[in-house]
Amino acid sequence: MTNPLLDEWATPYALPPFDLITDADFGPAIDAALDGARAAVRAIADQDAPPTFANTIEALESSDAQLDRVLAAFFTLSGTDSNAAREALMRDISPKLAAYGSEITMNPALFARIEALWQSRDALGLTDEQERVLMLTRRGFVRAGAQLEGADRDRLSAIKERLAVLGTQFGQNLLSDERDWHMELSEADLEGLPAFVKAAARAAGAERGLDVPVVTLSRSLITPFLQFSPRRDLRRRAFEAYVARGARGGPTDNRAIAAETLALREERARLLGHDSFAAYKLETEMAATPDAVRDLLTAVWTPARAKAEADTEALTALMRADGINGDLEPWDWHYYAEKRRKADHDLDEADLKPYLQLDRMIEAAFSCAHRLFGLSFAEVDVPLHHPDARAWEVTRDGQHMALFVGDYFARGSKRSGAWCSALRSQKKLGGDVRPIVLNVCNFSKPAPGDPALLSYDDARTLFHEFGHALHQMLSNVTYGSISGTSVARDFVELPSQLYEHWLEVPEVMSEFAVHAETGASMPPELLDRLLAAQNADQGFATVEYVASALVDLEFHSGPVPEDIMARQDEILAGLGMPRAIRMRHATPHFAHVFTGDGYSSGYYSYMWSEVMDADAFAAFEEAGSAFDRDTAAKLERFILSAGGSEDPKALYLKFRGKLPEVDALLRGRGFDTAA
Repeated sequence: MTNPLLDEWATPYALPPFDLITDADFGPAIDAALDGARAAVRAIADQDAPPTFANTIEALESSDAQLDRVLAAFFTLSGTDSNAAREALMRDISPKLAAYGSEITMNPALFARIEALWQSRDALGLTDEQERVLMLTRRGFVRAGAQLEGADRDRLSAIKERLAVLGTQFGQNLLSDERDWHMELSEADLEGLPAFVKAAARAAGAERGLDVPVVTLSRSLITPFLQFSPRRDLRRRAFEAYVARGARGGPTDNRAIAAETLALREERARLLGHDSFAAYKLETEMAATPDAVRDLLTAVWTPARAKAEADTEALTALMRADGINGDLEPWDWHYYAEKRRKADHDLDEADLKPYLQLDRMIEAAFSCAHRLFGLSFAEVDVPLHHPDARAWEVTRDGQHMALFVGDYFARGSKRSGAWCSALRSQKKLGGDVRPIVLNVCNFSKPAPGDPALLSYDDARTLFHEFGHALHQMLSNVTYGSISGTSVARDFVELPSQLYEHWLEVPEVMSEFAVHAETGASMPPELLDRLLAAQNADQGFATVEYVASALVDLEFHSGPVPEDIMARQDEILAGLGMPRAIRMRHATPHFAHVFTGDGYSSGYYSYMWSEVMDADAFAAFEEAGSAFDRDTAAKLERFILSAGGSEDPKALYLKFRGKLPEVDALLRGRGFDTAA
C-alpha cells in the first residue's frame, strides 16, 4: 500500500491530502522523509566537487523538501486537532528531529564546505541575497555547535534532544489541563450574563457532550465570563483554574519541566561561549543584548505601573459601592474594569459585540489588503485539516499569490492562543513556489445557524494574525530559509501589530461593523466611544505583559534558580507588581517560552515591534491616508516582501528613513511619558 504523505499530492494548490491521511501514515512517512533528507545531506557533504554556492548552500536549501511538507501536515493537525495518537507521535518524533538537526549542523565535512565558501565569499560573485543566505547559514551552524568537538559536541546534541522532549511535554500538559477542566453553570449562575456569553457557554457545553452550559479555559469564553458575571465566587473559581494551568500537581505539572529547561538552556549557552542564555539568544535579534531589552521594558513599566495603581483605586471604589470590603482581587479586575468602561465611555461589550461578526471582520481584513496591496480573495472548496477550516485563493491582477486558510473556532483538541504558520513557504529556487498560509484562532463557536460574534480584542487578534499572513503571502525572495516570517523574532511582530491599526480606521469599521440582527452599520457615536476607550485598561494590559517579559528575561539572564516559582515571585516583588494583577503567563503555562526556543528570552519582542509599528502607521497618517498606495508600496517592498533578505534595521530604515523612539509607544498607550 502507498502512503498518501509520500505520494505526489494531486490536490488543489498542492495541499496535503487531508481527506486521505490517517494517523498511522505519519510515523512511516516521517521516518522515510528523515532517511531521504539524511541521504541528501550526506551527498552534499561527501561529494568530491569543490564547494560552490550552488552545490552546497542551494543544495542544502532543497535537501529536506519532502520532510518539510510531511511535517507541515503533521504539525497542522497536532496543533489544531490533537488526539492521543498524535500526541504520542509528537513525543516520539521531537527528539528524532532534534537529533537530525544536530547531525546536520555538527557534520564536520559539511561545515568545512560552508566555512570555505564563507572565507572566499568576496570572490564568489554572489548577489546580496546570496551573501545574506551564506552568512545566515554559517551563523546558524556555529550557533548550533558546529565548531565544538568531542564531549562538548556530544553534550550539546544530548541537550537539544532533551529540550525537544521537555518542550513537547510542556505543551501537551498545558493542553491536557485546558481540555480537562470546565465549570458547569446552572440557570441561576447565568444571571447577569449577556446573551452572547450564555450562548457561548451553552455551545461549549454541547461541544463537550453536555446538556448544560459550561465555562472552559478558552480565553474567548473565560474573559467575558470574568467581565460580566456578578458572582464573585464563580469568577474566583474560574480565574484560579485559569492561572493554575500547568501547576496542579500530578503528571501534567510543568514546574519541574520549566526548571530543567532553564538549566539545560544555560548549559547550552555556556558550551557555546556565552555568559547566559539571554546573551546567546539575543545576539542575533534587533535588541542584541539583555540590557537593551531591560531598558525598553523598564521605560514602559514605570508609567504603566503608575497607571495601573491609579486604576486599582478607581476599581476598588466601584467594588466598595457594591458593598464589598477588602482588597480588589485579580478575579475582580475584569468585572469592575468593564463597569468602569461602561460608566466612563457609555460602552457595553454586549452592545458592541453584535457589530463584530466574524465573517464581516474577515471581509474587513481582506478589504484592507485589497486597498493597500491589490490582493483579492475568493473562497474555495478544498479538503482541509478540519471541518471548521475555510480557504481562500489569493490573487493579484489575476495572478495566483497564495492560498489562505483560516481556522477560527476553539475546540478541546486545539492548543490555546492564536498563531500563523505556513504549510508551504514562498521561494523561487527550483521554480516559483507560492505559499499556503494558515491563521489559527480560538474564538467561541456559535450555536448552529447563529453568527459568530467577536469581542473587539478578538477582532484585533484576527487582524494581528492576518498581518503575519500578509508577510508570508507577499514574500518575494529566492530562498525559502529567508522567506516570509523567517526574520528576527523582535522584527516578526511588526507586520502583525501594524496591521491591527487598520481595525481602528473609522471608514473600515463603518463599512464592516454591521449589526448581526438588524444589518445596520455601527452608529458613528458608538464607534467614537469604542475608539476613545481603546486605552481604558492599558495599565492592566501593559503591566501583565511587561511582567511576563521581564520574568522571561531574568530567568534566562542569571543563575538557574533553585526554586523557579520562588524566583518568579522574587522578580515580581522587585518590580512592585500590583497585587490585583497577575503576570499574563505564569511560568507553568508560559507556552511561548517553554514549548520551544522561539520566544525564550524573546517575549519582549511584541513590545520591541510595537515601538516600530506605532511609528510605521504614522507614515500613513503623515501621507494623509491610512490607504496611501505609495506608503503601502514601500511597506510591501522593504518589509513584507523582503523576508530575511537584509538586516531588519536596514529594512526599516529604507521604509521609514529613521528608527523610532519609545515615546511613540507610550503615547499610543495613553501613558504619561514623564511618569
